[in-house]
Amino acid sequence: MDFKQLETFIIIAKYKSFSKAAKELFLTQPTISNHIQNLEKELGTILINRNNKNISLTKAGEILYTHALEILNSRKKALYNLKEYEGKIEGIIEFASSSIPEAYILPKVIKSFNNEFPDAKFTISHYDSQDAIEEILDEKIHFGFVGTKIPNSQIEYIELIKDELVLITPYDYKIPSSNGYVSIESIKNENLIMRKEGSGTRKVIVNSLKKNNLSLNDFNIIAHVESNEATKEMVRAGLGLSIVSNKSVIDSVSFNALNSYKIKELNLNRSFYFIYSKKRIPTPLEEKFINHILYFFK
Repeated sequence: MDFKQLETFIIIAKYKSFSKAAKELFLTQPTISNHIQNLEKELGTILINRNNKNISLTKAGEILYTHALEILNSRKKALYNLKEYEGKIEGIIEFASSSIPEAYILPKVIKSFNNEFPDAKFTISHYDSQDAIEEILDEKIHFGFVGTKIPNSQIEYIELIKDELVLITPYDYKIPSSNGYVSIESIKNENLIMRKEGSGTRKVIVNSLKKNNLSLNDFNIIAHVESNEATKEMVRAGLGLSIVSNKSVIDSVSFNALNSYKIKELNLNRSFYFIYSKKRIPTPLEEKFINHILYFFK
């Protein structure tokens, strides 16, 4: 049982695909299959179900998966400590991030960390808040940046910054307002563009409406969109109105591309969070990143 076999096994479990694992590891698919076959032969058990199109782990595979992660993490830690001893800190940090943190928080954080540790590399994957948590719990991703706090005893939440959702309209579109506020009644008959289920933005809106005995069914929603940027462009094109993060439209409002309003009946305040698994032992590089986050947002 060597490290390459274990790494191959973990990547297959991550992507549930031999072909994607081959692409990730820059190996041929026959080589990937050979690694798994040799590993199964050595252990005397089947690790991966190959009976249908959906790749899944057997019970033995699930047991090995946990130990394989620990083994490779220990290896990373050993290599890291040796590099640190030699005066060079390097490694890869993997993030899962929802739309707003990905565009408006992560770049500055990574830039700051990279200034201190120039040999660190980063992989950023886009997930909504719910999926980001699941990826971290499955130990497929190290850290997450999300816009909603979904209670989970195995997830550590570190609050970073505050945010507020605002109603946006095309710049030349007139809507009844007073001192930058609009009434919820004034937008009930408007075309609305809403983020898809799983989005932190959507969760904040749904929860606030519920406190006012309202639901999304009370509005004329004509599109459900995954991307925050696509949502803004649809509004600019005149397709409808939307409710988005204030941080994401500051420039658009400043350059007269959009108008923004607060909805007086709704509390649309929220926070952004840095999250990671409590059960996973971080590598020294990851520990430094956690400490950097705490310092950066202090």
